Amino acid sequence: MVAADLPIGDRIRHYRRQRRQDVIAGLVGISPDYLSQIERGLKVPSVPVLHAIARELGVPTGALLADVPPDATVPDGGACPGVVRALLGTGPPRSGRSAVGPVELRGRVNGAWMSWQTSPTRFTEVTAVLPALIGDVEHSVRAHRTGSDEPARREVLRAAADLFFLLRSYLRRMGRTDLALLAADRAVRAAEDADDPLRIPAAQWNLGHALLGSGEAEQAQEVAVRAIDRLAAHTAADRELLAMSGALHLVAAVAAARRRYWWAARVRISDQARPVALGAGEGNVMWTAFGPTNVELHSIRIEMEAGEAGEALRMADAVDMSAPQSLERAFTFAADVAHCHHLRREDPAVLLQLLELERLAPEDLARSAVGREMTLGLIRRGRPLHARKAELLAERLGLL
Repeated sequence: MVAADLPIGDRIRHYRRQRRQDVIAGLVGISPDYLSQIERGLKVPSVPVLHAIARELGVPTGALLADVPPDATVPDGGACPGVVRALLGTGPPRSGRSAVGPVELRGRVNGAWMSWQTSPTRFTEVTAVLPALIGDVEHSVRAHRTGSDEPARREVLRAAADLFFLLRSYLRRMGRTDLALLAADRAVRAAEDADDPLRIPAAQWNLGHALLGSGEAEQAQEVAVRAIDRLAAHTAADRELLAMSGALHLVAAVAAARRRYWWAARVRISDQARPVALGAGEGNVMWTAFGPTNVELHSIRIEMEAGEAGEALRMADAVDMSAPQSLERAFTFAADVAHCHHLRREDPAVLLQLLELERLAPEDLARSAVGREMTLGLIRRGRPLHARKAELLAERLGLL
């Protein structure tokens, strides 16, 4: 059994296993070089050739065909139907039940966030709690909308905003960028209804990330810059708002990089985000993980996306990751280092980083489009020793 989106060439290589490439090519009536190009994704076989390869490998022709388009950029991690139903309001009805109070909601939302930022099995853990939590939060918001307890109403809305922040991140990584935008929009509404001065810019930060995930870099930059301008008069007196403005600068920098404005992205980092980070220090305001380390990780990402993999690796060497880090931050750092080595075709280093990523967060690696690309790249081009280890990794990740 192979992953639904595994390309044709990788399927052929998987089913060929230990059989020699030149032997299969000879039996099919094609050159070994042509079969090699098919397996590396450089050529697409004709239907007769594909049928002949399948016959020699002893599998149905359909087993060599991907079930989804090969250019899908984000693997579908299978967003839990219960989460989707709860978000769209078609889950189990809550009418007639007592609303959950703000203290309990706060504890449950914080617990979900803790799992999301620290657990190597965070997808499994968060998927298990989200459907009921979404339903209870929505029911509590409705119950407190017309009540006379204004402090309780605002606390419930704060919990709702924080939950939708989490949902945006979860849904984007599950490949549901459409629902991630919906969650980001609901977070904005909840933060504004709560009239919370910290959560309103945090909601804009989340919206910016949702727009980046859907390919709307220009809109993401506009959202971030507007939110920064609104914060300008308040950051000097409030360290949390200062950190929030720094996180928004990072959104703007990433948006500029996605639009290929590399120097604008670098200047935003050096002149805006880095000074703010030094002033705010390391922290996790509104689960942004903003601080000097996070700024450096963004700098590495921008250089990598600009094609400067060597410079990105030089910068990565200077980042001190020995201090305790959130799991998500450690995973992001290792993934970017692996990708830089991948761009330079330094296969032993790629394999080493992939195995470290599997140790850190196997569920994240299995859902990472770049992780899958690097793993398959090793199988296609790596030396036999590296290719065999990469194939075992691919099997563990569910690619094969």
